[in-house]
Amino acid sequence: MARTKVIHSKEVVAARVRELAKEIARDYKEEKVIMIGILKGSFIFFADLVRELYAQGLRDVIVDFVTISSYGQGTTFSGKSHVLSDITQDIAGSHVLVVEDIVDTGHTLVFVREYLQAKKPSSLKFAVFLDKIERREVEFTPDYLGFTLKGKPWIEGYGLDGGEYGRGRPDVAAKL
Repeated sequence: MARTKVIHSKEVVAARVRELAKEIARDYKEEKVIMIGILKGSFIFFADLVRELYAQGLRDVIVDFVTISSYGQGTTFSGKSHVLSDITQDIAGSHVLVVEDIVDTGHTLVFVREYLQAKKPSSLKFAVFLDKIERREVEFTPDYLGFTLKGKPWIEGYGLDGGEYGRGRPDVAAKL
């Protein structure tokens, strides 16, 4: 088992998700929103965010998911993104909030943005839990951001994995 160092405790994570939900609920007010989680990594952040949005009064939320492949079996961008499983909702004319665990090189989220824009939503915004800005290869700025990471550590916990393991950690840790 690899050694890790906690960089965000579960209490800090919960507080930040609550803050993000307040900001998102304020921005959407009485709007109906379709939230799309990018699987697999976003599932815990997505679930916590949906619950916090409900607590903030944003109750007209439809949830959906998409699975994107960009990394294959490796840890670097494969050169091409594609949809493995698509959303089930028609998002044309709807307010859409995409939820992702981490933005790294930016390639995956640029692909998702272009892919979903072609479906003609009324608005399209992105909530990202972690941003590894130092690894960015293409321009992408999330509308809502949990945390920015310093350096280029491999992260696990709170839905993020290290070789498919570690997703269930309640905190966020860097592999040493």
